[in-house]
Amino acid sequence: MEMPAINLKAIVLVHWLLTVWGSLVLLPQSYAWGNFSVLAVGVWAIAQRDSIDAVLMFLTGMAVTILTDIIHFGIIYPLTNIVAVGRFAAGMAILNLLIKPLSCFFVYQMYRERGGDYNVNFGFPSVSRNRDTYQSIDQQDESSSPTNPFNQAQDSKPGVRTY
Repeated sequence: MEMPAINLKAIVLVHWLLTVWGSLVLLPQSYAWGNFSVLAVGVWAIAQRDSIDAVLMFLTGMAVTILTDIIHFGIIYPLTNIVAVGRFAAGMAILNLLIKPLSCFFVYQMYRERGGDYNVNFGFPSVSRNRDTYQSIDQQDESSSPTNPFNQAQDSKPGVRTY
């Protein structure tokens, strides 16, 4: 089953609109700053179509804002009656939170399309068992012959070696 192609511009536009509506009244400024910062990274990912880093940072930012949005709702959401604008803002912020995992899935597909691999490298050294790049010592290379084992040119004069 092939995944539908969702445009990154559409993802950023929908989340921008829901963030604007969600930050109308109820939620603190940290909600708006966090989500708009991640959307700015999304604009960077749109502008640089071949950048793997931009898409990975946008994906990471979306995943982090899922957690911070849950924390904002848990702390700020009132238990008392709120006005209609507050209910609308809370509804849009909750809708924004609900579609973020789906957006993360589509952004991850874009990350893979741009050349990202499955395992994300955080810079820690690792040991791998990939032996495809090793050359067997049992096989002879076609370019070398028994008379010229070091692949040196026959007519070359020994020159000065630089170390």
